[in-house]
Amino acid sequence: MEAPSPDVTVAARERVEPAGPNKLERCPTGIEALDNILGGGVPRGNMVLVSGSVGTGKTTLSLEFLVRGAERGERGMLVSVTEATEKLVQNLSTFEFFRPELIADGSLVLVDLPALYEKLGFDREQLSSEDLDILLRSLHDLIRTLGIKRLVIDSLTSLGYRIQRDEHIRDFLLRLGEDLSEVGCTSLIISEIAPQTDRYSSRGVEEAIVDGIILLYNTRRLGDILRVLQIVKMRGTAHSRALYVLELTPIGILMAPHLKGGRMNEGL
Repeated sequence: MEAPSPDVTVAARERVEPAGPNKLERCPTGIEALDNILGGGVPRGNMVLVSGSVGTGKTTLSLEFLVRGAERGERGMLVSVTEATEKLVQNLSTFEFFRPELIADGSLVLVDLPALYEKLGFDREQLSSEDLDILLRSLHDLIRTLGIKRLVIDSLTSLGYRIQRDEHIRDFLLRLGEDLSEVGCTSLIISEIAPQTDRYSSRGVEEAIVDGIILLYNTRRLGDILRVLQIVKMRGTAHSRALYVLELTPIGILMAPHLKGGRMNEGL
């Protein structure tokens, strides 16, 4: 395998130091450059929206977050709303950092939400407020019983198709966030957005509730299409709002500062 280019490895050395005393416990993502930007990782218990259009690396980033945590002894859970977990495992197996035994020994728990719907007896297209109460209790019980410290929901947008009222989405996220914070579980909630939008979520209400937003998008520069990452907000920590080029490699995600110069068109 070729060694990372110098402009990629430089991001791993770039650190944004928090302003003043910072005693919040961190949850390292395991993506070195991202952790450096965040001063050590995401504040423990934060709920972070990972937003972006198709093909920007949202799922890959979130899965690496779970795997790196499992390697540290922090049990993670993936809640897959639409894609079968077997297919996600196949995709994960293309990365050198993934080890199947993490699933076999329970370090990484995979939950198919459609199967959970069936188990809970949800047969309506739209989830009622009572259904959401039951769903939240079920997730709460799984997280507490299994000792889950990292959670990924892929995706909130797909879940939102069955939670059709904005106030129900707000309530769902608020209550889920409170449950996760109580047990010190850090979460990444994937949100699919259209290119060239000025919102960070599909409904435009989620970004006001979450603790952080990691924005991913495609951009064209000098004829190349690049994946770009920007941290829009992260409660509890100082961070850079600069643009970083994201590279998906067999060994995981690598990041480099976006070089200035040349024409750049966002949202492709």
